[in-house]
Amino acid sequence: MSEIQIYPELAKAVNGFRSTFQESDFYSRPMRRIVRQEISAGVSQAQQEEKVLALNFICTHNSRRSQIAQIWTTVATAWHDNKFVTAYSGGTEVTALHPNVITALSNLGFKVEGDGGDPGRYLVYFSDDYPPVKCWSKRYDDANNPEEDFLAIMVCDDADANCPVIPTARKRIALRYIDPKFSDGTNKEMVTYIRTTREIGSEVFSLF
Repeated sequence: MSEIQIYPELAKAVNGFRSTFQESDFYSRPMRRIVRQEISAGVSQAQQEEKVLALNFICTHNSRRSQIAQIWTTVATAWHDNKFVTAYSGGTEVTALHPNVITALSNLGFKVEGDGGDPGRYLVYFSDDYPPVKCWSKRYDDANNPEEDFLAIMVCDDADANCPVIPTARKRIALRYIDPKFSDGTNKEMVTYIRTTREIGSEVFSLF
């Protein structure tokens, strides 16, 4: 771990990622391992060459999985003191960061605040020693995202199918997750969102 101290409850979650990852049948699937190895190779190469690698996590609405992956990747780079990976997220459509994601993040130890009075923008803090992650729903090709030479990581089936070509990406990689929105409005929605947030976090940390 780096000298950056993340919030205690969040550190507890991160320290449990290894067992979560090792005990999951989902992560042990051969094709899943191949995809992770491809991303990990890019991360390792960037660090060895001291060149910054941008990861742009993409799903349909940029409201759940892609935002979660961006946040955890930012935490992982700080945790591992990796200055050569930066994380972004975007969608094929613009909606809003889902409130259940905000609640799940808070439950795991993040501090989430509104950003400048705009109801659609949030600051997600994981440490007092590190800038917050700025989160809002945007297209994958938004001006705030990298323009070229990035890894486009598709985290949902729909975006993967409906955004077949991203010409400015260095490589397009499918790393899909089940959308937790299936639980919206049920008595299991928060359990589902927290589980999904943990699952994405544990796999993201394995990339480093």
